[in-house]
Parts: sequence; C-alpha cells; structure tokens
Amino acid sequence: MRVPEPFDAVVLAGGRARRLGGADKPAAPVGGRALVARVADAAASAARLVVVGPPRPEPARAVFVREDPPGAGPVPALRAGLAEVTAPWVALLAGDLPFLRPGDVALLLAAARDAGDGAVLVDDGGREQWLAGCWRTAALSSALEGYEGASLRGLLGPLGPAAVRVEAGERAPWYDCDTPAELEHADRLARPEPR
Repeated sequence: MRVPEPFDAVVLAGGRARRLGGADKPAAPVGGRALVARVADAAASAARLVVVGPPRPEPARAVFVREDPPGAGPVPALRAGLAEVTAPWVALLAGDLPFLRPGDVALLLAAARDAGDGAVLVDDGGREQWLAGCWRTAALSSALEGYEGASLRGLLGPLGPAAVRVEAGERAPWYDCDTPAELEHADRLARPEPR
C-alpha cells in the first residue's frame, strides 16, 4: 500500500463579503459552528492549516496570514498562504464551504496524485470549483511565479487538473455561502432534525 505524502491546507477566509454587507463571512455560524471552522474540519488531516484572513479564535491550530493589501483577491491571498506551506501537496479551499467533508478532501488528494499536478472539484453543472482543489505545491509555486492575472481559473486551469465529481444532494461540498439566504439555508440543512 502506498503511503500518502503529507499535505497542508490553505483556506482563503478574507475577502470583502459584499453580498453579505461586509460581514465577517468565515465567522458566520452554520449549524452552530463558524464556516471557517467547518472547512478546517474537512482538512483535519492536513499537517499544517494556513488561514488567509484576519486572526480569529478558531480554528485554534491555524497559522493566520494576510495578503497585501487585505482584500486584494484570491491570487494574492493564495500567494500569502502558499508562502507558509511546507508539505509537497496543498489543499486550496474557500472558507465558506459548510458541507465539505474530509472524504472530499481525500478524494481530491488521491486524484491530484494520480493526475500529477492537481485536482479540482466539479459541481453538478460541470463547473470547476477552483477553491475546492488539491495541488502539487511545487507546480502551484511555479505557476504563481510568472502569473500577473487576477483569475484563479487563469492560474490553475493550465495545470490540467483532474476533475473530481461526487454524488451530492442539497449538502453538496461545493455549496458556498455568498448571500444571507444561502447562509440561512445552509444553517437549516446543518442543524439536526427535531425528534
């Protein structure tokens, strides 16, 4: 049996949350836990957890860094987070994915290792979810070196990632919370059924 190489996780948890009126979206509770803490749980087997965003009480084990300037976008945030990565593989995750699970991250890692440089989650509409993927750290660093664009698709697409599809219902691992209605819906789905 092949022993998997270790991986780190970079969670992008900054941004301006314009559609939420500038609220601290990663700290928003879903099912009684902050969104960013739920994402950290999905990456619990990461050797190192790097959160790009303002320091907050949870996840307690995280290394917090900021892009310069704060709120500059996902590519500068990725640069700041990747500077803290020491493992040969890295999971790149959005801080607002309440239903991402450890099994989803494990599938992405396995697919990335098989593909060579990376893997990305694909939603049920066939769209790549660039903030739900796993990458060879060296390949990601090389891609960032000469990249001057602002698009994660422009940065990550040329790496030829494997597409990972999972069976999902309403609790899809790519479900993100950009609006108050999406947050409320996620919170309802995350709460246990009354007896």
